Amino acid sequence: MKARILHISTAHQPQDPRVVFKQCQTLTQAYDVFCALPRADPAVAPDIHFIRLPFFRRVIWRTLLTCPLILLRCLWLRPRIIHVYVPEFIPFAFVFRWFGAEVIYEVQENLYKKIHLKTFNRGYGLERAFRWFDRLAQRHFFLIFTEHGYLDTYTRMAKPYAVIYNYPLLSFLEPFRRPYQPNPGQPSFFYIGWLSFERAFDTLVDSLARLKSQHPDFIAHFFGRRTFTNADLAQLPAFSTVRSNLRFYGYADQRKALPYAAGATAGLALLKPVGDYPDSYTTKMFEYMALGLPVITSDFPLYQHVVERHRCGFCVSPYDPARLAETLTYLIKHPDEAEAMGQRGRQAVETEYNWDSEAQKLLAFYKQISHNPNRTHA
Repeated sequence: MKARILHISTAHQPQDPRVVFKQCQTLTQAYDVFCALPRADPAVAPDIHFIRLPFFRRVIWRTLLTCPLILLRCLWLRPRIIHVYVPEFIPFAFVFRWFGAEVIYEVQENLYKKIHLKTFNRGYGLERAFRWFDRLAQRHFFLIFTEHGYLDTYTRMAKPYAVIYNYPLLSFLEPFRRPYQPNPGQPSFFYIGWLSFERAFDTLVDSLARLKSQHPDFIAHFFGRRTFTNADLAQLPAFSTVRSNLRFYGYADQRKALPYAAGATAGLALLKPVGDYPDSYTTKMFEYMALGLPVITSDFPLYQHVVERHRCGFCVSPYDPARLAETLTYLIKHPDEAEAMGQRGRQAVETEYNWDSEAQKLLAFYKQISHNPNRTHA
């Protein structure tokens, strides 16, 4: 009989690729997997037992309403391991721990470097609460990090930890990969992820306005939640020039967004050097590589080590719209070289940057925890 484990998030989407399709599905090989998510949809992955939670944007309501609900609905499961993705659940995780469960806390963003960038769910009280909860997790829980750069901040962990990168799951992306066939008369660009000025959207708009003088019919597809308003967009001097060329779709299940990558000239993954961005891989960079698209990303040393070493795109300054426009133009005018970049990127993902290796690390870490001979609890 498989041991029972429980994954818990009050904030992730029901189709979150890492939580659902990578981690939970990987763990079904060895465990009976339950997953508590807002608006969970059992049809997404039949091998996983989903527990549907309400969704609240504000952390205060997630803490006061959703977290106690998780205890009421899930404590009877008596899981051997719970895997927590949000800091607000850390104090509630101790209840599971008192009933014999081991606890994994997964750090997906370095809030010590990033919390000041939040436009929502921020403030002095929340920051103090996060720091307190986070210190508790470091003292009492096992930790998983999605980036090795976080280890510069997390230096006082009392239990073993693992770094498990968010590399692409090729079996998930393969149905959406198409031969590289951009339209030279109407070039298109693809972006999936959060949309913010910290992620250089203002620079991108400026560069696309420059591109429009030579390629007036280009299209840029943007999938992801926006942190800026329409009024913020209107303040960008170049936005009116390219308004008709931009397509905003909001957050969407990746399976609905990825078909728009077919025929794209390049995948866009530009970020400014703020918060934890220079120390963290942007997942979409590897996803574009897996799809066979040339990548345009920031000139961070971490990114250059991937993109320039494998010659699968360009790393440019997120503050240089002129250089970015030149790069977009080059890819439009040199489709054969762009296709070769995409092929080299795909090969790099197949051999180095894919979920297979991370899945084995995840299973090994769970096995280590499951067989922990020193299971002592508060």
